[in-house]
Amino acid sequence: MFDIKDIVVFIILFGANLLQAITGFAGTLISMPPTIKLIGADEAKALLNAIAQISSLMIVCTGFRHINWKEFLKIFACMIVGMTAGAWIYSHFPLKELLIAYGIMIIAIALKKLIVRSHNKKELPEWFMICILLAAGVVHGMFVSGGALLVVYATMVLKDKEEFRATVALIWVTTGFYITIPQALTGGFNSHVIGLLIVGVIPVFVGTFIGTKLVKKISQKVFMNITYILLLLSGIMAIV
Repeated sequence: MFDIKDIVVFIILFGANLLQAITGFAGTLISMPPTIKLIGADEAKALLNAIAQISSLMIVCTGFRHINWKEFLKIFACMIVGMTAGAWIYSHFPLKELLIAYGIMIIAIALKKLIVRSHNKKELPEWFMICILLAAGVVHGMFVSGGALLVVYATMVLKDKEEFRATVALIWVTTGFYITIPQALTGGFNSHVIGLLIVGVIPVFVGTFIGTKLVKKISQKVFMNITYILLLLSGIMAIV
């Protein structure tokens, strides 16, 4: 039987996956901080990683032709390397200070993107962009929410909103297996998580369906502004 905290989790899943369908990345970023406080870190990681794979797969199926395969392969390779390091850090070090530092960094990046606009195709050198991808993998390996850093890279190289959504969504589908398999083998999917996952699919599908319809009515400029505002929000939520 579900309690009030579980009901709130379902509401969070609906709202987060509506935004996930619009941007291709925001679902876990928005839902992870409050879900951790409601059901705990380990259960939140297992639930939201599985949910992210389901909702991202829906985006991939509807936008498969828009995937940028060259960038996908580059991002995937860097993310896996970073996630290996992130998983090790999560199991060996206290993460509160790291999460605060991560939040501050994301806030700075989001404010820079919102306030200072550049017309250059690439604002950062290639080596630094690779470091961003590796860092995104590290954060994803620790918190299953490396999307903010990935977006910093993706907004520079994936200019079309449909290409952005489909390519980033495929990253979450594929990297998700890297986290899901160890979680399943170590008992991360207990009866509570499985129950939340089964019922949670309903608000996820509804939110994703509505978001997919809305994205077609949003201009590229509004789309990017939403992306940067979500970055700012995720940074704030990481700190508090």
